[in-house]
Amino acid sequence: RRSVIENVSAKEGRSGPLVFVKVRHEITPAGAQAAALTEHQDLVYRAAHDPAEAPPAPRPAPEPAAFQRTWVADDVLLFRYSALTFNGHRIHYDRRYVTQAEGYPGLVVHGPLIATLLVQVLLEAHPGARLRRFEFRALRPLFDGAPFSVCGAPQAEPGHFRLWARDPAGWLAMDASALID
Repeated sequence: RRSVIENVSAKEGRSGPLVFVKVRHEITPAGAQAAALTEHQDLVYRAAHDPAEAPPAPRPAPEPAAFQRTWVADDVLLFRYSALTFNGHRIHYDRRYVTQAEGYPGLVVHGPLIATLLVQVLLEAHPGARLRRFEFRALRPLFDGAPFSVCGAPQAEPGHFRLWARDPAGWLAMDASALID
């Protein structure tokens, strides 16, 4: 795996100063000349969360879903996913830290884990399909102990799908698109 920071830019957002970092990851098998997989990642960094600050207005999740699955993440899953992905951010495995220092109601479910579950539900609904393209955007955090749904529906163009994660209140937590063949 080779990772390259392609761009860093600072902007002012609704919540204050933001720093955007574009990273390209290429995974190349040993001895191969070309990458087998390229991932483009857009990371956003902001100032520490202020618990008194009102969150952005939520958006309702789309309906209806052609396929969906409900999950309840627990502390063991989140700890293991953090270990697997070498993610040392304490919001995913340290309950005292995330509730007291960050002000969240529970452990935060990893965005890439939710994205992986979206791809899984799509491929379970379409056995034998190959994923050609996948893009996602996290919009609202999900927390351990609370059921959330990963859903999808086909779009007008063949092979194109809209995928989303819905929190327990029905709000859109992640929005994604996929292309399969």
